Amino acid sequence: MLSRPLLLVFLFWLLIMVTHFEQRQQIVTEAEANPVVSRRKQRMLDSEEVVKEKIILSQEKSIQQLSELVQSLKQQLLHCRGINNSIF
Repeated sequence: MLSRPLLLVFLFWLLIMVTHFEQRQQIVTEAEANPVVSRRKQRMLDSEEVVKEKIILSQEKSIQQLSELVQSLKQQLLHCRGINNSIF
């Protein structure tokens, strides 16, 4: 036979394992039983992705505008250098 402290430890461990398993099972059951919540979470994730894509597109547009501005400024600088070289 097991000694009394060992038996208590074993029963305590068994209680913890059973409780842990029941909690996991409950979470899975709730997720399966409540597909509305799952769909809401999925829609939230989808909308977050859409927002991220819009932000990226906006940043790409800003980068393109800045690149065009830099190109224009380079052309103006070259034009000004050409005028200065012809004066001196």
